Amino acid sequence: MIIVLKPGTSEQDVQQVADAVKKFNYEPRLIRGVERTVVACIGDERNHHTLESLIVLPQVESVTPIQKKYKLVSREYQGRDTVLDVAGLKIGGGTFHVVAGPCSVENQAQTMETAKVVKSYGATLFRGGAFKPRTSPYDFQGLGRDGLEILKQARAATGLPIVTEVMSPQDVEMVASYADILQIGARNAQNVPLLAEVAASGKVILLKRGVSGLIDEWLLAAEYICVHGNSKVILCERGIRTFEHACRNTLDLSAVAVAKKETHLPVFVDPSHAAGRFDMVIPLARAAVAVGADGLLVEVHPDPATALSDGGQQLKPKQFGQLMAEIRPIVEVMGKQLGRA
Repeated sequence: MIIVLKPGTSEQDVQQVADAVKKFNYEPRLIRGVERTVVACIGDERNHHTLESLIVLPQVESVTPIQKKYKLVSREYQGRDTVLDVAGLKIGGGTFHVVAGPCSVENQAQTMETAKVVKSYGATLFRGGAFKPRTSPYDFQGLGRDGLEILKQARAATGLPIVTEVMSPQDVEMVASYADILQIGARNAQNVPLLAEVAASGKVILLKRGVSGLIDEWLLAAEYICVHGNSKVILCERGIRTFEHACRNTLDLSAVAVAKKETHLPVFVDPSHAAGRFDMVIPLARAAVAVGADGLLVEVHPDPATALSDGGQQLKPKQFGQLMAEIRPIVEVMGKQLGRA
């Protein structure tokens, strides 16, 4: 922390601040300028009380942290990229994976057909929602445990590891018994009890950015999982809410670049939820690869017109095949290797 004192602060008031810093178990170091005195506070902010409360002292002009609040996910903590193992697949560290499947698990036939076709085009993991957080209480909410059973059958038939969302702490154990990766959706990105519970599962966690979440808030949500003993986290940028209405959300590709610079965790992009419309998914996917993402999360449905949720943003199988064909050369240019199931 850096504490800047107001101009003209007396020696007595400077000492008062220094004594307060010591009470918080930091070491104060005074830097005296012509007009202002600065107090550099030496100590690990993870293990000591925050000094930000000292802003209430009348002689203090500002209190600024010089350490990032996210520690365990930062490159300062670990310089090398994290490489995760998901059912034998290596995620991160120069690999590129595509997670594909329907927004919702609707029935066995739809799910099995989609799983087989996305694998044939090169997807390495299968996604499908058994539990669906919907804006309207009257919309399809998912099949629940029955949906998980169908996902289990799809994995047995194709060998693709399963990614599915968990929405409540009490469901974590059940969902973890079926899924290879637990997804935390945008609505739950700062649900601290849920983050703690999924961490305890020991599973790989795919953490989406909140609907209006700052990058720091996204990374701190990942920090919550790591603090609870699970560093197996994939960050997923899925677009944020802005004033723009051309797309469902605004895909923030700068967040991908920042996350890759600031953290050692793999970073995926979900162009389907970002766009909210199928015709924008492929160009956004290309851009995500080019900006340095480690993977994509893409929604695919055999007949989007009949989908029970988000049909307008789901690709048809042949469109997904086109996406895979168009990203392959970009993946290679970026020095990554497209994963294989």
